[in-house]
Amino acid sequence: MFTHIAYDNEILNGKPHIVGTRLSIEFILELFASGATKDEVIKSYPQLTAEAVEDALKYAAQFSETAERVLSKNAELYKRLS
Repeated sequence: MFTHIAYDNEILNGKPHIVGTRLSIEFILELFASGATKDEVIKSYPQLTAEAVEDALKYAAQFSETAERVLSKNAELYKRLS
């Protein structure tokens, strides 16, 4: 599904990262959060492609949606058990 995202316990302690780099998805998101544009990120890190950056953002969005659903379900369960 995400061809540019990898996990490897030997790289960044298993954090998801861009294939062929030591750039974590978290780091990519921090660059955008600090105001960088996609073009600026690619210019600063020429080992990245536009597709890899897009994959990182899509991965983060999917993870966020999944986490939100899990937390929501747990909150509902907690309310029922309380």
